[in-house]
Amino acid sequence: MPALTEVQSILPLPASKSSNRPICKICSDSMISPEVSTLSDREVSYLWSCETCGYGFVTTHTVKPFACN
Repeated sequence: MPALTEVQSILPLPASKSSNRPICKICSDSMISPEVSTLSDREVSYLWSCETCGYGFVTTHTVKPFACN
């Protein structure tokens, strides 16, 4: 069973700086899309799972409120 860890908005960048896809810390494969995303209050969480080795982790991003003038 793969281990799950929580990561705070900092993802390793792939070798190509043209995309911000997360990279698996175990096998260095890039991931295209999260398996699940959730929204609560001002926080979005994504569950990532590597298709190559099964390693999984969660990223959490804080959504800043938008103020109109």
